[in-house]
Amino acid sequence: EVQVVESGGGLVQPGGSLRLSCAASGFTFSSYAVSWFRQAPGKERDGVAVIFTGSGATYYADSVKGRFTISQDNANDMVYLQMNSLRPEDTAMYYCAAGYVSARNWYQTYKYSGWGQGTQVTVSS
Repeated sequence: EVQVVESGGGLVQPGGSLRLSCAASGFTFSSYAVSWFRQAPGKERDGVAVIFTGSGATYYADSVKGRFTISQDNANDMVYLQMNSLRPEDTAMYYCAAGYVSARNWYQTYKYSGWGQGTQVTVSS
């Protein structure tokens, strides 16, 4: 069973940084893509970033390019999301997900086999 568990959310001031962690289990780490999504109240769940753990290739939503970095730790089956220059509009519940996806469809939520419970990120002064 594909399982992912997020951690690292919290309250941060605008311009600040946070690092989210995603612990993966139940699958061969290098065979799945792992993504971060976020969902604000009343809005759809949107893709933030994906890493193809076999190749290390990464893709980002336009809204976070240059500010967020997704990375992996193969030794510990972990994926991280480093978030810098945070803005109030980044406030959302952040979810980690794993699945067989491609660069063309990684943002489609139904493609993913496993989802975490989410971690709240609040950017406010």
